[in-house]
Amino acid sequence: MNLEPLLARIEAWGDIPPVDRWHPEASGEMDLEIAADGRWIHEGAAIARPRLVRLLSTILRRETDGDYYLVTPVEKQRIRVIDRPFVIVDADPDPDGWWLVTNVGDRLRLGAEHRFSLTVTPDGAEVPEVPVRFGLGARLGRSLYYRLVDAAEARPGEDGSVALGLISDGVWQPLGRLAAEDA
Repeated sequence: MNLEPLLARIEAWGDIPPVDRWHPEASGEMDLEIAADGRWIHEGAAIARPRLVRLLSTILRRETDGDYYLVTPVEKQRIRVIDRPFVIVDADPDPDGWWLVTNVGDRLRLGAEHRFSLTVTPDGAEVPEVPVRFGLGARLGRSLYYRLVDAAEARPGEDGSVALGLISDGVWQPLGRLAAEDA
């Protein structure tokens, strides 16, 4: 599939198009996969143009069937996502909490709307993720995870375990839990 015409249309829509309001009847499947590490792979080759990845990320949504689609007003193309489509690669603290940055350039305020939850990765590890938009989530990148754990506070659990997390925008943000025997 030639991505250039799609790229031209996406640029015309602006920052984040209203893909949640588009319901095209034409549907297909594209040979595009988002790897667990955030790489976008089209027809077996990683997309090397960050601008193209950013633009494609703005027309991505997850539907109620659990599948991921690139959506325009006239068609939608199903793609494969191995874990989550985005990775949180940076975080900046301020007096009220944390701002998160994804690998595709989204900037989110960690708080009630964008809140960490602990979910299991395909390889079985429990790692924080945060909702971004249109049913899409971002997994916390490994190096950033360790940086945030260094800044975390520990809270004792009733079962002797210890919860690690941060307060951001007045909301507890879980990073993980240590079992009682490891605490």
